[in-house]
Amino acid sequence: MENVQFWGYRRPDGRVGVRNHVLILPTIVCATQAARQVTELVHGTVTFIHQHGCAQVGVDYEQTFRTYVGMGTNPNVYGVVVMGLGCETHQGRSVAQEIAKSGKPVELVSIQDHGGTLGAIAEAARIATKMVQDASTVMREPFDVSELIVGTECGGSDACSGLSANPAVGYVSDMIVDRGGTVVLAETTELIGAEHLLASRAVNDRVAKRVYEVIEAMEKRAIMMGVDIRTGNPSPGNRKGGLTTLEEKSLGAAAKAGTRPLQELINYAERPTKKGLVWMDTPGHDIEQLTGMVAGGAQIVLFTSGRGTPTGSPIAPVIKIATNTPMFERMRENMDVNAGTIIEGKESLESVGRRIFDELLLTASGKLTKSEILKQHDFGIWRIGPTF
Repeated sequence: MENVQFWGYRRPDGRVGVRNHVLILPTIVCATQAARQVTELVHGTVTFIHQHGCAQVGVDYEQTFRTYVGMGTNPNVYGVVVMGLGCETHQGRSVAQEIAKSGKPVELVSIQDHGGTLGAIAEAARIATKMVQDASTVMREPFDVSELIVGTECGGSDACSGLSANPAVGYVSDMIVDRGGTVVLAETTELIGAEHLLASRAVNDRVAKRVYEVIEAMEKRAIMMGVDIRTGNPSPGNRKGGLTTLEEKSLGAAAKAGTRPLQELINYAERPTKKGLVWMDTPGHDIEQLTGMVAGGAQIVLFTSGRGTPTGSPIAPVIKIATNTPMFERMRENMDVNAGTIIEGKESLESVGRRIFDELLLTASGKLTKSEILKQHDFGIWRIGPTF
């Protein structure tokens, strides 16, 4: 097997990033607009808008906290300026202390402690300016593909998804796993009906049992709201694309996982503990599952679509792969790779898979994706509890 490398950034905790961002991380909805204004002032910074950070308790609080910390510790981030209000449930100090364990630069700015919005923006911008300058002195180095955690996702599927882009991504997944890397399969709702296929590939009975447990839990959530999602299809886009049930979608979505053994099944926004194929328990919502995988350490994401999507992440490049050529031509400013050539008989699945793998290496080494160029900084946390 050939030695395949990409150019990235080694972080203090040993992990490797493919981007070199300074993240302005708001821990509370009240601080998101101030964080956004800092990014407008300081080139090289990124942030995200959200509605979380207060009036959360229990496991819902823990999951949001884990997501914040995961975004800050993602190896694509050089340093973090945590922005809080001061009285919120998710205290900025706690988030900053946890991120600091990774060894990267972290500073805390509180709107209340800095005399209000304008003072906090000024202080955060001052800190961020120094961080960005320091980040610019870090040079890329060559690294093996085994250093990558690659997220996989499909959204707005059509009848071509399970025939072109998804199995092509599955081919890439096998290439990454065979080279010692990690691939994350997500979208638990969109694996309902295909769980037996993944359970049969589990490395042991414990992982196989966990497969059925997370599927059952996800179905029960839907039934509590009066919906049977296994035999129905709640997405208008999927139905218009030719998929009549969620099971049909699932059989195509599971193809992204390739053919290698399933090593473990982790919770939302958790970091994989094993190399190889890993399943993260996430909802099917595109932005929430994307956020979970990135918070779990994915440096780059392969995203297939039959309907077309602009989706992106503030800190991880998202490679958009079209399942059919007409949509690719119609949405060239959003889609990065066309897998519709498989449907047209112009390319083999393996040929497109190798093309996606090459694009993955180029992107990991610095090539910008369409979503990055268009500043599509999407972020959303899977809420699993009520707001109090």
